[in-house]
Amino acid sequence: MLDRITSMQVFVKVVNTGSFSAASRALGLSPTMVTKHMNALEHRLNCTLFHRSTRKLSLTEAGSIFYQGCEKILSEVDLIEQTVTAQHVKPRGNLKINAPISLTLRHLSPLLMKFSEQYPDISIELGLTDRIIDLVEEGWDLSLRIGKMISSSLKARKLTDIEFILCASPTYLDNHGKPKSIDDLGQHTCLRYNLGTFMPTSHWRFGKKGEYSIRVQGPLIANNGEVLRDAAIHHQGIAYLPKFLLNTELKQNLLLPINLDQPTIQEAALYVMYAASDYIPLKTRAMINFLVDAFKSKAPWD
Repeated sequence: MLDRITSMQVFVKVVNTGSFSAASRALGLSPTMVTKHMNALEHRLNCTLFHRSTRKLSLTEAGSIFYQGCEKILSEVDLIEQTVTAQHVKPRGNLKINAPISLTLRHLSPLLMKFSEQYPDISIELGLTDRIIDLVEEGWDLSLRIGKMISSSLKARKLTDIEFILCASPTYLDNHGKPKSIDDLGQHTCLRYNLGTFMPTSHWRFGKKGEYSIRVQGPLIANNGEVLRDAAIHHQGIAYLPKFLLNTELKQNLLLPINLDQPTIQEAALYVMYAASDYIPLKTRAMINFLVDAFKSKAPWD
């Protein structure tokens, strides 16, 4: 079966040049092949496209309607090809990014503004959530996620390690005493996060690889780290949170770090994740490279 788009192109060229032979010369096809394309079109459409005479060709009514349609379709095909080709030359298009709420509001927003200045032809559609998403199913180009990298159908680039800090307000520590070991945490009010993929709400993990698990309790469990940080600032208990949520509060001594007999967990990192594919659009690759470069020397919160 002859290619339908090619047959349309041949048909339009026949009309514009006025003859089969002129179209064959313009397209670099043999006259026989041009005739085959025209016969195939008329057979598929079940109608006559040309009035044929020894002197000239003229379009039938059906041929005229088909010609107008072909011009429109071929114009759109050319536009689509130009658009796709342009993406290989210069990054452009709409880029859908999903990222954690607090991390984005405190640290990523300025980076995204810088990206937009460098790539004005890329528009960003940003979705903020702390839950684990299905990147492909939900239609995102990129996702930024904090956790421990596990095997996945997605590809990922590590941006930076995420340091966790145990902390409380000076007032809480004055009133309840400062724990010295991880076992002491069982006697304290602990503010717990319930969306973590590597630390359940009932236990906090310590040690570089989280090899020590300590049972904790407290009246507040939240799915947002900023709520827990604010509760700690207001003397409600001990929080175990990533440093990017605490850098300002630690500098201002609103919260004090707590060092125990075992280090805080050190296996979490920030990743940029994207669908596994042989073809990564330039807009997506541009953002990945931008983020990797932005975190290359140090994280924004450091």
